[in-house]
Amino acid sequence: MEQETNQATDQTAGFSTDRPVRVFLLDDHEVVRRGIRDLLDAEDDIVVAGEAGTIGHALARGPALRPDVAVLDVRLPDGDGITVCRELRSRMPGLACLMLTSFDDDDALLDAVMAGAAGYVLKQIKGSDLVAAIRTVASGQSMLDPATTTRLMNNLRGGGANDAPEDERLAGLSPRERDIIALIGDGLTNRQIGKTLFLSEKTVKNHISRLLAKLGVERRIQAAVIATQAATALPGTAADEHGQHGDQHGRR
Repeated sequence: MEQETNQATDQTAGFSTDRPVRVFLLDDHEVVRRGIRDLLDAEDDIVVAGEAGTIGHALARGPALRPDVAVLDVRLPDGDGITVCRELRSRMPGLACLMLTSFDDDDALLDAVMAGAAGYVLKQIKGSDLVAAIRTVASGQSMLDPATTTRLMNNLRGGGANDAPEDERLAGLSPRERDIIALIGDGLTNRQIGKTLFLSEKTVKNHISRLLAKLGVERRIQAAVIATQAATALPGTAADEHGQHGDQHGRR
């Protein structure tokens, strides 16, 4: 037990008063941003690097500030924080996104999971718990309950009603479409998929439109769930080879 405690301590050892956790805030309500900023300013090992009230402002300012954690409101007048999470993480893969919402929304939670969010908390959370959540995701840990995620995925699949035809639908995909759906299941954006497979973003979008039609689903997230649940049904696809090549390419 002592060894596990030491390991947990080591995970957060990278942040201190000399190297605080840099947090970026996105919420359309100024009073909410001010409240969170005041809360975090009281912590010696956390600093608010910047804030935004709109998606455009967040995407323009966020990357330049190099935050460690982004606290993002899920519902915004000009879009949603989940899109911001996906876009910021495509530019900063090491960024931990903590989604903040007033609603316990299963669809939003699942979308957040697929966008690569590290945590999902309600605005009714206690201040001390929010601070703890920020430290948790900053250390590389997840605030998402695996059991809840599994339940949501099963619900999205319709409780297993389509289990039988699923393998047949996957079998109807081309090798390239199998590559792409596997990467969708890994949570990659169209831009990231294009870089991995050396395709233009427009070409990736075209492939996704065709594979959605073949799978008989309308939403990208439904394809992601199918890919995640049926990963073992796609053995030896070119996606594995591309993943290996991508790793080698990234190490050069």
